[in-house]
Amino acid sequence: MKNRMIQVLQKGWKPAVGVVGFVALTVYTGGGCAKRQAPGVVEAPVGEPLPAGAQTLTIRKVIEPARVEVPGTIASETRIQLSAKMPAHVRRVMVTAGLAVKAGQELIALDDREIREQLAAADAQLRQAEAEYQRAKSLRAEGAATEQQLLAAETGRDAARAQVERARVMLSYAVIASPIDGIVTERRVEEGDLAGPGQPLVSVYDPNRMRIEAAVPSRLIGYLKPGEAVEVVVTNPEGRRRAVVTEIVSEIDPATRTQKVKALLDDAAGLQPGAFARLVVVAEPVAAIRVPESAVRRVGQLETVRVVWEGRMIRRLVRTGARRDGWVEILAGLDEGETVVTDGGEV
Repeated sequence: MKNRMIQVLQKGWKPAVGVVGFVALTVYTGGGCAKRQAPGVVEAPVGEPLPAGAQTLTIRKVIEPARVEVPGTIASETRIQLSAKMPAHVRRVMVTAGLAVKAGQELIALDDREIREQLAAADAQLRQAEAEYQRAKSLRAEGAATEQQLLAAETGRDAARAQVERARVMLSYAVIASPIDGIVTERRVEEGDLAGPGQPLVSVYDPNRMRIEAAVPSRLIGYLKPGEAVEVVVTNPEGRRRAVVTEIVSEIDPATRTQKVKALLDDAAGLQPGAFARLVVVAEPVAAIRVPESAVRRVGQLETVRVVWEGRMIRRLVRTGARRDGWVEILAGLDEGETVVTDGGEV
């Protein structure tokens, strides 16, 4: 029995030593042998140091009329789409998009050979009808023709004359001319194309009479009246311009609950149809927080301000609103009484 135990110990001492060593190593690396310190709190300063000379502003709410900027589109008050009035091939296109044109200037010429042939035939019939009328008139004077014969000859002459006038009108349709001084916006045909009646060929707009068209929420319509002056914010070229409300569509869009408002701009210089703009609607006074634009910093899509807290700066995310005269409205992120760094706080 004793010999047997000795044999077991001789075979199993190495694995046992290995297990004990692994446990000891685990305890050591886990800090079990290190001197433990009493638990406590390590305090670190919040924010960044406030640089010397930094300019600050204490936030105060101000009561002022709410200014709601409604997105809109610049359009010409006079925009004319010229179409073909008869079926014909396009013989010549004399303008391109963006070209300035004068009233009466020819833009497109259609193939008029068939109409000219019709006009020549109508002229020949008119000459014959005129001769028949003069002959019947002479015979009637001599008593050799009846009043009915003279009336029939006169009717034939008038019908032939009408055919000539109709052919001349159709011939005038072969030339598409600009009815106003303006700028060509688009050209939809090329030489050789077949144009049909009512088919749009080219568009012209008046660059001197531009307006904004905006879909205004119905809750704000009561603050607008036809003939009333409004402010318009344009982006290209950037600036603010005055406009006069000319039309408020009474029908409400059921999908967006908005009504279209049109306002004619006093100054149309540099504006193009389709450009983005914003119509400013002045509503009831509300309490607002505004800070100088220099106080707001943008990082990608995020906007922050630097708030002074116990002599240090803390960066805080904010949501901004309208910008005007160097000030920006803060919609969320700041409270009245807080102090922000406006300048000189860069680190």
